[in-house]
Amino acid sequence: MPQTPQSKPTYNPALSGNPQSTTLRSYPNGNPDGSYNPHGVRNTDSALPLHPAEPVVHNYDAEGPAAGRLGFRWTYGSNVAAKNRDPRVQVVQYNEDTFVMRQNVCIDWQAPFTHLLFGNEAALLIDTGATANADYYPFRETVDAVIGRWADARGRKTVPLTIAMTSGEDVAQNQGLVQFMDRPDTTIVPKPLGLMKQHYGLSSSWPGGTGTIDLGDRAITVIPTPGTHKDGVSFYDPYCDILFTGDLLFPGCINISNEGDFITSLERLQSFAAANPVEWILGGHIDMMFVPGKHYPRFASYKPYERVLEMTPAMIDDALASAREVQGREAKFIRPDFVLFNGVSPDARAGEWPEGVPDITPPRPY
Repeated sequence: MPQTPQSKPTYNPALSGNPQSTTLRSYPNGNPDGSYNPHGVRNTDSALPLHPAEPVVHNYDAEGPAAGRLGFRWTYGSNVAAKNRDPRVQVVQYNEDTFVMRQNVCIDWQAPFTHLLFGNEAALLIDTGATANADYYPFRETVDAVIGRWADARGRKTVPLTIAMTSGEDVAQNQGLVQFMDRPDTTIVPKPLGLMKQHYGLSSSWPGGTGTIDLGDRAITVIPTPGTHKDGVSFYDPYCDILFTGDLLFPGCINISNEGDFITSLERLQSFAAANPVEWILGGHIDMMFVPGKHYPRFASYKPYERVLEMTPAMIDDALASAREVQGREAKFIRPDFVLFNGVSPDARAGEWPEGVPDITPPRPY
């Protein structure tokens, strides 16, 4: 269509090169006159302008879990830690508003995972890693860079940050907190158990009840889950349908500190997952190998054959049945995707091999 200096170009689906575009279904993010989140495309911001003049408001009212991807291989360390050249913090973008980060195995053998979630008004950082020294573990620098890029894409000058932990007692998840103590526009959920309960409004109901962290149209549920730590909590994101369970449930060596609390917490998660959609469970670590029942020993800095991080809701049922099995006795109880240590050393070698699970010798080196 001829264009005069006064006329505004219009979108012509016939000129798009896609014969299906006339249906309006194959280009919902390609129409320059359309909104950022048209109906049916609520899980993407791919039509955002590079430099929005006004803050972009995302629609988090998704039907089903928001699209996201963890289909990749995590960095896995080196036999000689001093020669490792992987990033100190590996950052993976699950989707536009959800980031999963991992500490380098050669910086700390536990290689904890941390998570950064964004809403329309604020961001939430779940856990802070195992190392305080920013020269070895530049965690705040990394988080600030991700927040800065996200803010630029959304046309926002500031993004208030809340930092919460799956356990303030867990040294693998709380050491990086010191890097954020002087950070402006930041709320840190207090570590002492009594103050943490008060912050979430759980003083009178703990370990029952739930709390909420509102990020702006993306409200994260806080679920008390003591058992490996007395102050343990899990977080549920209803946008991605993800449960973040820290040390309570992860593909690795789970050390039970209080078996009664551990069982009750798993029962609570089981009931929660029955009442709310859960796509994935993301724990705080990976110890298991890709072959069932085998795990890396403590302090290993080279883990080339790891299991994937994500777990399905069925893992809650398996963990609960296993916890009931070892209740009242000292045991190392092996399952295909995790190992329970109840009253025994985390270095215990002997364990009860699960019936019906193939005993596969993993490849070397391991």
